[in-house]
Amino acid sequence: MPSSNAAYAAYSQNNMGIDSPQKLVTMLYEGILRFIYRAKKAMDSGDIESKVLFLNKTNAIFFELINSLDMSQGQISEYLQGLYSRQIQLISEANITNDQSKLDEVVHVTRELLEAWRDVTKDDK
Repeated sequence: MPSSNAAYAAYSQNNMGIDSPQKLVTMLYEGILRFIYRAKKAMDSGDIESKVLFLNKTNAIFFELINSLDMSQGQISEYLQGLYSRQIQLISEANITNDQSKLDEVVHVTRELLEAWRDVTKDDK
């Protein structure tokens, strides 16, 4: 994964109007995890409406993360944009096929991103 400082820079410009862009990104990653777990639970119970709702909310977060990237930061922004786009693709496939392993991959990637984000922003609190 590209450098954490570059990842921080990729977000910092577009989130200047927010009191704590660091906290916002953390909350978005945590929201992804929360909604994925709810979607998986809905899959297990056969609740299609809830599954679709939570997967759509998860995709909306990834779209927000993509939109908040500062593309002038170069490779890190491009890397994250591609990574987020891949997660959207996996979520869409999981929605169609009910394949929870695709959601497990999204959870794994998001946990890694959250951990890296917390590491790079720990001094900003």
